Amino acid sequence: MENNQKFLKKELGFFHALSTVMGLVIGGGVFFKISSVTEATGSASLTVFVWILAGFITINAGLTVAELATALPIAGGIFKYIEHIYGKVPAFLLGWAQSVIYYPAGISALSIIFATQTLNLLGITDGRWTVPIAIAIAVFLFATTLLGARVSGSIQSIALIAKLIPIILIIVVGLFTKSTNEFSLFPITSGSHSNFWSSLGGGLLATMFAFDGWMNVGNMAGEMKKPEKDLSKSIIVGIFLITLVYVFINFVFVKFLPFNLIPGNENAASDAAVRIFGNIGGKIVTIGILISVFGSINGYSMTGIRVPFVLGSDDQLIFSKFFSKLTKKTMIPVNAGIVQTIIAVLMILMGSFDFLTDMLVFVMWIFSMMLFFGVFILRKREPDLERPYKINFYPIPPIIAILGGAFILISTLFRQPVLCITGIGITLLGLPVYYIHKYNKKS
Repeated sequence: MENNQKFLKKELGFFHALSTVMGLVIGGGVFFKISSVTEATGSASLTVFVWILAGFITINAGLTVAELATALPIAGGIFKYIEHIYGKVPAFLLGWAQSVIYYPAGISALSIIFATQTLNLLGITDGRWTVPIAIAIAVFLFATTLLGARVSGSIQSIALIAKLIPIILIIVVGLFTKSTNEFSLFPITSGSHSNFWSSLGGGLLATMFAFDGWMNVGNMAGEMKKPEKDLSKSIIVGIFLITLVYVFINFVFVKFLPFNLIPGNENAASDAAVRIFGNIGGKIVTIGILISVFGSINGYSMTGIRVPFVLGSDDQLIFSKFFSKLTKKTMIPVNAGIVQTIIAVLMILMGSFDFLTDMLVFVMWIFSMMLFFGVFILRKREPDLERPYKINFYPIPPIIAILGGAFILISTLFRQPVLCITGIGITLLGLPVYYIHKYNKKS
């Protein structure tokens, strides 16, 4: 581990780390989860509250994983953390879940949203075009990935700017523009929904897709000049600012749209933009949102193919040579990308945006809980392990993260048992894959 640390240039200061945190976490989900959040919460007050609570849980989760990142500064991120703490089988299941659920579900869900927003922008009401457009964009962005990291990186840079413009415009103009729509932020209730705690849990699960990326914020620890000082500060400030952005933009949504028009409405963000800026301005903002989603799909595509490639390179998968094949010129894992895209297309044909995003969040939070408990395990098992950053006010942040994660998982089990069984079942399918391949290697 010390050798790995030597190869990392310690160049990142606080502001570099802060911008990295915000860039990793802010994604297309901020524009589209409002429909499922309001559907779960049943009121404007609980909708705004769950975004605040989600940010609080995410800050503590990020701080907890940051200690692991500084103590284990090795390439591979959370996959290697799980392997170090729990062993190869749980780590393989994480890699398997990322390969067959997390990344393909992210691609397919955002492709569906891209298609619905494109049709909405063009004024096409025929829903039969949604699936063909979604499949086309998923395949197209896989094809651009094959052109190399430079092309994919350029798309990400453009998308980052496009992502920030509509967010800033909606918040700044929306906050200072009067609206005739009536709503109340207090008292915090679940509206017409009878069970407050169930509504709270459903709302939290929905918001977590917008915070997706928090688990990767600790990966930069080995490249920071003063991780013991700046890492926790960048996570707290970064996720706090992201939470403010999410709270303000969702406040604007419920401010300008009658609440009964938001639940289940995947066009809520563009509808709010039209009410704020008028038809032409609203369409321009919607184009910015589309570019943002385009970039988010690209991000999932370019990073997702690395997971089965690494598993293949380490000879942990059936057909490992197949998955570890690279293109000759651009050195991109082509076969891993083909399989990822096929899975994403199948998900587009079978799933909906909310089902897919909720499933990937649910499955990844199972592994998140393992990371939170892992901090306690390592502190007891390896007390002398060098930790450039140690959690302040330990054990409060990991306990908050564990309680928040447990509430999300348990409430989801009661609210959406089919989703949970599907996600857990697909994840556990990795066990026979792992042991069959292990047996074949011995034979």
